[in-house]
Amino acid sequence: MKESYALVSGASSGIGFQFARVLAEYGYNLIIVSNEAEALEQKASEIREAFPVKVETCCMDLGKTESAKSLYDYCQQKGFEVEFLVNNAGVYHDRDFLDDSEGFNSLILMLHVYTPAMLVYHFAKDMVKRHKGYIINISSVTSGFGIQRMATYSSTKGFLKLFSRSTHIELKDKGVNVTCVRPGAIATTLYNIKPALMKLGLAFGFIMTPERLARKSVKAALRGRAQITPGLTAKFLHVLVALIPTCVLRLIRRLKIF
Repeated sequence: MKESYALVSGASSGIGFQFARVLAEYGYNLIIVSNEAEALEQKASEIREAFPVKVETCCMDLGKTESAKSLYDYCQQKGFEVEFLVNNAGVYHDRDFLDDSEGFNSLILMLHVYTPAMLVYHFAKDMVKRHKGYIINISSVTSGFGIQRMATYSSTKGFLKLFSRSTHIELKDKGVNVTCVRPGAIATTLYNIKPALMKLGLAFGFIMTPERLARKSVKAALRGRAQITPGLTAKFLHVLVALIPTCVLRLIRRLKIF
């Protein structure tokens, strides 16, 4: 009988690393993936020292068309049976669409749309055969609305939200649970939040730690949840911003508020 593995993308820091730690606590062997080789090995060592699980590292750029199939083939060749898939790898810019480079816009589309979808395509087929599997797709609270300076970010996260809902319905009765996680502000370097604001946000609960997010998400997936929006602030933000008319957003832009 093969040992079960959890595969976590973007696991060399932040949210992905915390997902790897939490899944190790649950007893899963790990395949952690990132394009940062040195950081990836360091995080793998930390997990091995803390938990009695196997940790395999795979340094790979997931922003390429062939990446999903290559990662699946790698796991097949190594004999890794992936029972838990966490699609976490991503990028973020707080910038107008036309002000970003063609390279960045292509990268965010690959990381948030094509690669996670194709990873589900490849790995979920094996999960269905075993009638057991869990998939977490990391979306965002911004997936429910389109605002300035987040054209690619919110729309690609919107894809993950709808894609997760559809595949949850398709795969649930086949033993595979797909969970969409829609966090708000998280205490990582991804969003370039100033240290003072980060400290204040954590103190008042406006910002969530990556560890808390990972714990809530894994628990929700194991319970068969289709979607979670962790934290009251994120839930409130989702409702509030979605109600703001386009004309008001344009006024906010003209006044250079955001």
